[in-house]
Amino acid sequence: MTGGCADAPRRDTTGRDVQRTLDARAAAVLRHDEAGYLAALDPSARQLKAAARAEFANLAEVPLSSWEYRLTGVRRSGVRATADVELRYRLDGYDPSPVTAERRLELAERNGRWHITADRPGRGGGQQLWQQGDIEVVRGTHSLVLGVGQEPAWLRRIASDADRAVPAVSAAWGGAWAGRVVVVVPASLDAMGRLLGAPAAEYRGIAAVTTGRAAAPDKGGGPAPADRVTVNPEAYEVLGDLGRRVVLTHETAHVATRAHTSAATPLWLSEGFADWAAYRGTGRDPRRAAPELRRAVLRGELPAALPTDADFRFGGDARALGRAYEGGWLACELIADRWGEERLRAFYRTVGASGERDGAVESALDEVLGTSPERFTADWREYVRERLE
Repeated sequence: MTGGCADAPRRDTTGRDVQRTLDARAAAVLRHDEAGYLAALDPSARQLKAAARAEFANLAEVPLSSWEYRLTGVRRSGVRATADVELRYRLDGYDPSPVTAERRLELAERNGRWHITADRPGRGGGQQLWQQGDIEVVRGTHSLVLGVGQEPAWLRRIASDADRAVPAVSAAWGGAWAGRVVVVVPASLDAMGRLLGAPAAEYRGIAAVTTGRAAAPDKGGGPAPADRVTVNPEAYEVLGDLGRRVVLTHETAHVATRAHTSAATPLWLSEGFADWAAYRGTGRDPRRAAPELRRAVLRGELPAALPTDADFRFGGDARALGRAYEGGWLACELIADRWGEERLRAFYRTVGASGERDGAVESALDEVLGTSPERFTADWREYVRERLE
């Protein structure tokens, strides 16, 4: 009989140990501890350390209430590891829930501790504003504006525009929401593209966009995800007073309705409602507010169907994109005119509460408006013709 013993297999603690490094870094951000923030970096990563020192300084005026890293995956190879991380942070007094950003980290183990050697955006992600330069912070009555490379006076004007947009949206939406908006203003169109992780050309001529995650379908609405309105400084600067008012009210409407916007919500409804909120009370003549769609109608090219999600794609035919937005707006105008504003709001919420796209609009048309997709489309086509001819 032979006997022997074997060591028990060692438990892999890589994930736990990497998370410990990230937790220490997050705590350093919140206590404004530069040395602690830099301690998470590999001592040999001099270029990364210089960039991190600048980023930490750029965060100095940003009113953070929380900052954390959630490890979503880690792959180890000897003393090296790659980690997928979700950065989650809130701005004090403005974010009802965290903003999230996917990051891809490279790490090295030294003396039993993991250190970061590279920090990049995750797949499909972009830069963070504090990676682009010193952040100027302007607080409005209902808004917080964060800008890089912009004159403070211009940022104050944007805050004033946002402060007008918030009560206008509250009146249009009629439901509970945070009643605050965060506006991000990068230095240029190219910088905007880097923030959004997309080619800058896609946003040429687009004055602002709203970024954020759609809510999960929830009949009660649930906590609204944190959104950001990102301004294209080159397009926004040339707008007149009404144009700026419409743009920021439209984007703020997306913030207000986000908790009731889901994968079930078609873009003609979400974009159309935002435009309806933006034009509501302005007395804007549809023949002036919908120039692209009007040109089509006058050519005898009345659209056969409501705009599809593909019709709202940036970076393509600008006139077709204009017709899509204008068509969605007039669909929401039709509902408000014929069934009333409260029915429009109820229709929006009912569609968003559906679990999936299939059947969501059809069901809400029947339940809230007492009509069918075919009848509604026919009514919309006639409404477009009447308002734009």
